[in-house]
Amino acid sequence: MTATPAADSTMDAITAAVTLGHQGETARARQELLAIWEDLGVLGDPLHRCTLAHHLADLQTDPAAALIWDVRALDAAGALTDRRAAEHHAGLQVAGFYPSLHLNIADNLRRLGAFEAAAEQIGKAQERVTALPTGPYGDMIRAAIGGVSHAITARDMTSRSTSPTVSATG
Repeated sequence: MTATPAADSTMDAITAAVTLGHQGETARARQELLAIWEDLGVLGDPLHRCTLAHHLADLQTDPAAALIWDVRALDAAGALTDRRAAEHHAGLQVAGFYPSLHLNIADNLRRLGAFEAAAEQIGKAQERVTALPTGPYGDMIRAAIGGVSHAITARDMTSRSTSPTVSATG
């Protein structure tokens, strides 16, 4: 018998706000996520901080603002344990977070024209791709790593069409 994850009102609130963002209500989604962030504080549950910061970065139109939130997500992942991640979802491992986190940081640095720093971050993402699951999610992240790597090499600062970052000011 598989254990059912415990109720997590904070994760539910984060999910609800992210859903608003996906529905085009980006300003409201940002406001709700920022309110949750204020409640969490910098020492709050690392899973909540990592998840929230990762999604809040995606709601930013400015790559510098997105970079700040992506760094916060990476920082929170460093404090997250596999045990805590598995409490949320069975089998979830922190190592699988890192390719996407480094990818996002690399992409924001690239969009800001910091190509050397972006190359360093995309290299870290590439080093950790073995932690990605097989299937659509892993394939999507692997493809994005390849796309950002190519854009870094080409010194291309334009936003990628597959980037999760919001393109409208919402």
